[in-house]
Parts: sequence; C-alpha cells; structure tokens
Amino acid sequence: MSQKNYKRFLITGGAGFIGAKLALRLAKDLEAQIWVLDNLSPQVHGNNAQHPIFPANINFIHGDIRDRKTVEEIIHQAQPDVIVHMAAETGTGQSMDEISRYCEVNVLGTSILLESIRKNAPNLARLVLPSSRAIYGEGPYRDRENGQIIVPPARNIEAMQAGQFIPTSPQGNQLTAIPATEETPAAPASIYASTKLMQEYLVTQAGVNASWQATILRFQNVYGPGQSLTNPYTGVLSIFSSQILDNQILNIYEDGDIVRDFVFIDDVVTAIELSYQIPLPHGTTINIGSGKPTTILEAAKTLLSIYNKPENTYKITGNFRVGDIRHAVADINQAKTLLSWQPKVSLRQGLEKLGDWCLQRIKSGE
Repeated sequence: MSQKNYKRFLITGGAGFIGAKLALRLAKDLEAQIWVLDNLSPQVHGNNAQHPIFPANINFIHGDIRDRKTVEEIIHQAQPDVIVHMAAETGTGQSMDEISRYCEVNVLGTSILLESIRKNAPNLARLVLPSSRAIYGEGPYRDRENGQIIVPPARNIEAMQAGQFIPTSPQGNQLTAIPATEETPAAPASIYASTKLMQEYLVTQAGVNASWQATILRFQNVYGPGQSLTNPYTGVLSIFSSQILDNQILNIYEDGDIVRDFVFIDDVVTAIELSYQIPLPHGTTINIGSGKPTTILEAAKTLLSIYNKPENTYKITGNFRVGDIRHAVADINQAKTLLSWQPKVSLRQGLEKLGDWCLQRIKSGE
C-alpha cells in the first residue's frame, strides 16, 4: 500500500509527552502546518506552565477539549487532513476518585471533537486515536486445568491482602498469562479504561460512512525523555527515576513480579506516523508495545544500575493498588504486518536515554 503525504495536522493534547514529540517531528517538514490544542494541565505541566515554544509551523492554542467553541474554531482554522486525538485524562487510580472529570474529558471531549469534525472538517482524511491496553483489564490467561483462554475478573482486595496476586479463574483454577492480541475481549477494570474504550466506540461509530477513516492504537507503557517527573499518575519508570535521584528507597509493589510492556517514545511516534500514512480500513485497531515482558523489579534494578546506585536500594513491600493490572504485554504481530513497524529501541537503551535526560534536568536546576 502506498503511503500518504499529508500536510495539515491537528494534535489535541499536543503539548503532552507524546503529542509534543509528534508535533516536533512533523514540524521538520517545513511545508507542514500543525495545530496543537492543549489545556496545559497543572498535573502534567506543573503550576504556572508557560506556553511551549514551538517552531513557526506549529500553531499552539491554549484551550480545553471540552470547550466546544474553541474546538470548532481550531478545526475551522486548521482544516486538517489528519487529527491525532491525544487529549485525555490518564491514571487508573485517580479515575476511580474523579469519575466525572474523566468522563467529561475523555468521553464528552471526544464527542465534541467528533461533532466539530462533522461540521467543520470537510477535508479530514485520517483520525488517529491513541487508546490504551487498559481496555483489556487483566488481559488473557490460559487456564492450566483445561487450556481455555480467558480474561479473568479483576483481582479482589481480600486475595491481594493475603498476598495472592496472580489472578485465578472464576472456578479457582491456576492461570498462565499470555500476550494480548487485538481480539482479546475488552474487560476494563477502571474508570479510565472504560472511558478509553468508549472513545474507541465513539470514533468508530462516528466514522461510519464519513469521508475519513480512523485507526486506533492501543499503547502499552510509553516512556522516555520528556515524561513528567512530578505527575504521580505518570509512568512508573519516570517515578522511579525521580525517587532514585532523590535518594529514596524504591517501594516495589506486590511481590515485584508485576509485568509491564515498556515501549520507547520515539518508537511510539513512528507508529503514529505510519498509522495515518498507510491507508487502513476504518476502525483498524493495533497494539503498540515492545511485545516483551518486564517485571517491575527488573525495571527498578536496571534503573538503579544506570544511576550507579546500589542494586538493593529497594524494598518489596506487598503494597498494592486496587484496579492495577498484574500482567500487561502486547502481541504486536498486527503492527508488524499492517504498519511494517516494530520497536527499535531496547529497554536498556531507552532507560539509558531516560537516565541521561533526568540527570541533565537536575544539573540545569529544572
């Protein structure tokens, strides 16, 4: 399939970790015109955040995805060929306490965007929705008794208080985790996950018989330079980095064997670019991850090594968070097949880049 070369872009949430990286890469094409909408949330950007300094072909608008007037104006002005809709509240734990805010931003905000597209974006060709592996909930497991593949229910407090962190089947059978494919049934275990799944539904349904097609990318744990070091709901690797550089003892949750799929920011931006350049059927859903399992303890030890800290500067506490997932790894065969994409940066390489960036920020007093 031939790739498309679009020139007019709108990135909602485009001043955030992933969105800003995408905007800056797009801006290297001096013929491209990019519009960025972002509310500069204090949780993400800190209090009194300044407007980001972008190249001349990036037009920054400080506004909220829930503000219909602002969204309609920016779409009318931009007349985008491509929209990458990244504006969203993230964080599973926080979503359980701030249900209305997550629904307003993620669900209502997406509906306002889609209505504005219908009214003001006749030239739109592609919409990319970055979604989340959180929609899989605990994800797929194989029942050791009968070989059946199931998505187990969310883990309960009583079991985790007793130190039983591995999910079991409804019949109590032991399970073995396997990577999630795009066909894994949705089983969101948090308000955040439910709102991301609703975004997928809204985008898919709104695009039926429209002039544009949507591609949905379900991200695993994205990390790298530029990630917030102060947002408590950001990625665990940046949180660990902040704690290590502050000479804290790392608190390793559960038994240390929580599994995550860490994928580097540059690889993710490449996946986004390919997802609108390559014509795919409307509603195509693709996992974006490394495809490799890493335990939280392994990640912590690697970071401690990179920062030249003693390897035992951590404590496995047995603490846990309700709604956390035990095992999250993507099957990325579809990304390889449809996008000819696979990650190029290994976890060690990516963590070294993250470590260098964190040290530079400390030296510069940021």
